[in-house]
Amino acid sequence: MDTARAIERFLESPALSESTRRAYRRDLREFAAWLHGRRLTLDGVTARVFAEYASALGAERPGRDPRKLAPTTLARKLAAVRSFLRASLGPARVPDLSLGGRRRRRLPHAPRPDETNALLGAFEPDTPLGLRNRALFELVYSAGLRAQEACDLELADVDFEAEQLHVRGKGGKERAVPLGEEAAYRLRLYLERGRPALARGAVNALFLSTRGRPLETSTLRRLLPNPHRLRHAFATDLLEGGADLRTIQELLGHSSLSTTQIYSHVDARRLRRIYDRSHPRA
Repeated sequence: MDTARAIERFLESPALSESTRRAYRRDLREFAAWLHGRRLTLDGVTARVFAEYASALGAERPGRDPRKLAPTTLARKLAAVRSFLRASLGPARVPDLSLGGRRRRRLPHAPRPDETNALLGAFEPDTPLGLRNRALFELVYSAGLRAQEACDLELADVDFEAEQLHVRGKGGKERAVPLGEEAAYRLRLYLERGRPALARGAVNALFLSTRGRPLETSTLRRLLPNPHRLRHAFATDLLEGGADLRTIQELLGHSSLSTTQIYSHVDARRLRRIYDRSHPRA
């Protein structure tokens, strides 16, 4: 089996987002080079070979960066290779091994009020771009959107009457998210006063660039540094307000509740505050 061709076939899967596809391509090419250096073929990969590769990734990297890979980077690389091998060789060849112990999950950090105020203050309120940027901020925050999801929105995805948003998430999964009052107000201003000035011809994208083309994620990240923090703030605020994890999972578009479990730590912290404030023996 040709490793390079197998990698490209795997990366063509519609279940992968474009950003995941780019990251996985780098990770899998690194794995292919490791196999080549050990004169191993893809057909010869077993659970033991995969464990050896995991050990090699976790070791220090002489000749390059002497530091070890960060746990999140190591986990992503192993996830890429594991998914590739299971798709190419079958799950029986590479079982779902637990490697390197349990990965530590970091608590989400929501933007501080001064950061949010500074960001909003940088948007020019009465210009087409300023109206677009404010609407983009409110929507990403109030709907918990990923950067790619916000850029993929089309005009028909906004339903002002039903007060909801139609979102296309990872792997082609779709969901409906409530449209908040402030987000709806800012969207109306953008659609009435901002977007017509940016539009160049018939383009269905909700958010447009200065050239009238669909907004790209690279531009969004320049406007909203680390937009994933707004997504974390959305989930954290919901949890603080009493929403359960299953509801938050659906609103975030997580395929598994285990992904949403990271917010249970935030919930535990809130419960501790309530306990300390309320219990006579706290």
